[in-house]
Amino acid sequence: MTTLLSAWLSGIGLGSMYGLMALGFYVTHEVSGTVNFAQGSAMMLGAVFAFAFAQVLGWPMPVAVLLALALCAAYGLAVELLAVRPFSSRGSNGWLIGTVALGIIVDNVVLFTFGKEPRSLPSPLAASPLSIGELGLGVYPLQLLIPVLGIALAGVLAVLSRRTRWGVAMLAVVQNRDASRLVGIPIRRAVALAYALSALLAGVAGVLIAPLLNVSAGMGTLFGLKAFAVAILGGIGNPWGMVLAGLIFGIVESFITATLGSSYTQIISFSLVIVVLAIRPDGLFGRAEVRKV
Repeated sequence: MTTLLSAWLSGIGLGSMYGLMALGFYVTHEVSGTVNFAQGSAMMLGAVFAFAFAQVLGWPMPVAVLLALALCAAYGLAVELLAVRPFSSRGSNGWLIGTVALGIIVDNVVLFTFGKEPRSLPSPLAASPLSIGELGLGVYPLQLLIPVLGIALAGVLAVLSRRTRWGVAMLAVVQNRDASRLVGIPIRRAVALAYALSALLAGVAGVLIAPLLNVSAGMGTLFGLKAFAVAILGGIGNPWGMVLAGLIFGIVESFITATLGSSYTQIISFSLVIVVLAIRPDGLFGRAEVRKV
């Protein structure tokens, strides 16, 4: 019983991270019709920068986190400028491999500078577990904060994209660029801002998960793949769907690990993704796109 409850709580925390990173895919897709496949490296950079500033330089954790997130946003701007804009401006899908390649380059640069060995990032929110219920199950405060923050950010994005002039303007960019340009919407700035926000969300995920896992140069690769799977499962145009899909994916993954062992986790979880998408190609909470002919 204790093991299953622990798996449940762990799955909610992991699933919230997947959903948070998936929201980054949502932002870039809604604004530019492209997705940021460098999300994994942005997550890793958030964790590595926070570790470097807090542990190596000895800066206060709030300052380290804020600066790390600012650098993640700057990295998102660089991804758009170097790996997306040269291709999308010419109507090419080269941004697909461009973002992947840039992410791999960054991962390897960090590998050479940061090193191979995983490092621990201490946090007061993950220092001592709280005892829950008669079973004495220990849960770190950070595990409780992660899903709350993930759901809150999804709500903020939903409100911003649908209820504010800024959000409506950004949505108009992907629907009709020429009309958006005519009414004075700065197209390039909107797309660049979307990529900065995408990388910022991934950086938040990295900073939050780092105290629970270890910080390493390769930590974002598998997280990025899973986040993209969650984005597709939830319906890439539905932020709430992505959060729910992330929670489902994280809980299922944790239960597989708890019952069958970690050796089967990736095999079964990604097999389930294929099965679900075969049944519902538009995702669990997505809608089929209406195409006019």
